Amino acid sequence: METLKFGFRYFKKDLWISIFAEILSFIGIFAELLLPLLSGILIDYVIKDTAVNDESGGIFHFLLTGKFGAVNSLQLFFAVGGFFLIMVALRIGLIYIRDLIQERVGLNLETTLRYASYDKLMKLDSDTISDYNSGELLQILNSDTIMFKELFSHRIPYFGDSIFMLTTTVILIASIDISFVIIPLLLAPILIHAVLTFKKRARKNFTKIRDNSSALNLTTQENISGVRIVRSFVNEDLEKEKFNKVNMDFCKTNIDQVSLTANFEMTLNIIKQIAYVGTIAIGAYLVMQGRLTVGYILSSSTYVVRLMSDINSVNNNILNMQQQTVSGLSLKGFMEKESKTPDNAMADLHTDEPFIEMKNVTLDIDGQKILDNVSLSIPYGKKVGIVGETGSGKSILLKTLIRMKEISSGSITIDGHDIKEYKLETLRDMFSYVFQDVFLFSNTIESNIAFSKPYADQKLVKEAAVHAQAESFINELEDRYQTIIGERGIGISGGQKQRISIARCFLKNAPVFILDDSTSALDVNTERILLKEIYEKFSEKTLIITAHRFSSVKDCDEILYMKEGRVEERGSFKELMELSGSFARVYKIQMEQKEQKED
Repeated sequence: METLKFGFRYFKKDLWISIFAEILSFIGIFAELLLPLLSGILIDYVIKDTAVNDESGGIFHFLLTGKFGAVNSLQLFFAVGGFFLIMVALRIGLIYIRDLIQERVGLNLETTLRYASYDKLMKLDSDTISDYNSGELLQILNSDTIMFKELFSHRIPYFGDSIFMLTTTVILIASIDISFVIIPLLLAPILIHAVLTFKKRARKNFTKIRDNSSALNLTTQENISGVRIVRSFVNEDLEKEKFNKVNMDFCKTNIDQVSLTANFEMTLNIIKQIAYVGTIAIGAYLVMQGRLTVGYILSSSTYVVRLMSDINSVNNNILNMQQQTVSGLSLKGFMEKESKTPDNAMADLHTDEPFIEMKNVTLDIDGQKILDNVSLSIPYGKKVGIVGETGSGKSILLKTLIRMKEISSGSITIDGHDIKEYKLETLRDMFSYVFQDVFLFSNTIESNIAFSKPYADQKLVKEAAVHAQAESFINELEDRYQTIIGERGIGISGGQKQRISIARCFLKNAPVFILDDSTSALDVNTERILLKEIYEKFSEKTLIITAHRFSSVKDCDEILYMKEGRVEERGSFKELMELSGSFARVYKIQMEQKEQKED
């Protein structure tokens, strides 16, 4: 029920048109259910010469009054045939209109669900998103939205159709002779037991199918992304084995469901045949007793078989609803996830020249201290370098500035206001961030550089590329700035990726530049020219740079040397060299290694 309430939030805007479609469907179904009565009249009063009484023909008694022709006449044949065609045309027309409405409602709901789930993905913080693997996210954002919309656009309306058909059929059977209801009443407990058993097992199966589908998506996605690693380690056979395992698991769960469905269908068909034979037997007895005409045997047997089919339709709808409910539960769970980085959406703070101050910043993750009492003052325009061993907390420290990681204690302020007082969009808009792990979209180089300003003039894009030392290699490409680069930048080198990413940072031109070890793939000479461009062309900007090459931070106003989440040393390059501590020791080693390579 909670899943239905969740889905109704997105469905309710199309509720009234859906109700209208269901009314059309009911009328069309009723028209269809009248056809066996007309067939009975055709047999009893057109083909045969049965005597007419006040109860003959049921609701179609008006056809037998003589106005439409005498019994056993061609005129009556055409009249009955005409009404038969009218009922068929009415049913086809109304169901056609209903289907069009349902498809439109379904597409609207699917679009709304997909947009809402994608919007939720954009709002969730990285830590929360990391609770899901990529296969699960693809399953939720794509397959689950499609499956869940089916529940509202098709399955629930079809379930309503089946119940209406079932009820109307029982009434029509009873109107012919109450004796015909005996067979459905006797068979109903067996059928209900079978349906409930099937429903319970089907939900378990569909949960397994969904989980295995998610695992299959994940394995496929990982092998697409990591294809070069797989090939470089000549590990294709191992990956094929992994894929075959999840593929066979997926196949097995689907086969289990097919087997379950087949068993139920067999049970249902046996019940339907028993019902049909039983109806014919009762009808024959009633004819021999003079209580029923031959035409009504046809009508009654048709209705009883139809009744069993209606119960089957109810079951099929219940079956499909299990699968769609599983998808709905997953989608609901994702949509109700609370971000660990709540946004202060009503805040209106803003600054063009941020003064950043970190006081006693500490970060604990799973009981491990990642940052330990870090303090740093960064007036606007200051250049700060952060170096240290791998895992010393450099990148994590930078992520706390834009709240990609929430600190455990201490404070981070901008112009005296805690960063939590800023709207997330406003806060992150102050930073041009180049991440350590460069990500480029499957698009043109121009589009990747202009990511923050999609409609930027091409002149600005080229200027950013020039400052990032990317212009030269871009012009060597056949399509230059219109060159399509592959997913995550496949097709260009690591250094070229970094330069495009840095150009993207320059074009955004935010007050604060953050370069998180983003020059590591550049040669020393290119890095030196690029950093010189930053100091000269963007001298007024705040710069925070982390690096493993200590020469990268040589010209910074202040340098922090971090170890195990703490600031072990700080000062200008000159002060740290005079200190002769860890920074000076590592710097000298790197310089010696550089000289040896040059020799």
